[in-house]
Amino acid sequence: MISLQPFLAFAETARHGSFARAARDLGLAPSTVAKSVARLEAQLGVRLFHRTTRQVSLTPDGDQLYLRCERVLAEVEDLQTAAAGVRGEPVGTLRIDAPVVYGRRVIVPVLAKLAQAHPRLSIDVRLSDQYCDPVKDGLDAVVRIGVLSDSSLVGKRIGEQHLLTCASPDYLAKHGTPRRPDALRDHMCLAFRLPSTGRDRPLQFLEAGRSLMIDPPRGFRLGDGEAMVEAACADAGIVQVPHYMAEDAIAAGRLREVLRPFRPAPTPISVVYPGSRLMAPRLRAFLDAFDAQRHPEHGKPR
Repeated sequence: MISLQPFLAFAETARHGSFARAARDLGLAPSTVAKSVARLEAQLGVRLFHRTTRQVSLTPDGDQLYLRCERVLAEVEDLQTAAAGVRGEPVGTLRIDAPVVYGRRVIVPVLAKLAQAHPRLSIDVRLSDQYCDPVKDGLDAVVRIGVLSDSSLVGKRIGEQHLLTCASPDYLAKHGTPRRPDALRDHMCLAFRLPSTGRDRPLQFLEAGRSLMIDPPRGFRLGDGEAMVEAACADAGIVQVPHYMAEDAIAAGRLREVLRPFRPAPTPISVVYPGSRLMAPRLRAFLDAFDAQRHPEHGKPR
């Protein structure tokens, strides 16, 4: 029977794409981790990694094993925690992926408080606007903005995103304030270039109960939401961005919301994680932290 140690060495190497970084997490020498993985390959009779001088990457066989390995190791970690008599006390490493701006402004502060409340808990957070799979990427959970479509994962709603249409007071004083969405054709607008297609994201509105999409008129085209906010503050035109990007500038008087009666319906924000019989205490604590934030009367995160 193969012990769990080679699988742990394999999973950490797959997660980091490096024997050296896996070794640091495991507290072992890189050569020890590499040999452990090599022995596992020999015992299984398959090649798990493509190796180069700089990195390692999973083979198709390795990719399949990693998907199953992460689930098994998570179950083992939960069982070890329960056997130690500290079930419910978050320990180990909580691995989270979140969109860049929302993660920086909302998720990271929650994680910082969680780390302070639970000294035995380590935090590993990735901020990325790229789609990722929590199972394949070895994550406890990912934060997603939008309607969930993957039925193999469990989603818990933690908030919602509102799109605000804004401009600087000086721009509005010079060009006038649009009263209806179709008035935007006479304005400079800032367009967000979608990284997946390179096309401009349509401006979204809700008029007479119907969704309305408008292609951004002439103006700046940018691929970064925070840069769009700064350009709007510099009187470059009208911008539509998520509320958490614009709220500081609005509070400071640098931006003013327009077309508020035509705000589109909010988009759900969820924490998505693999479904299983056991939920690791670290993930439960993370989810509870949002419940406590939204409902302070429930008390602090457990």
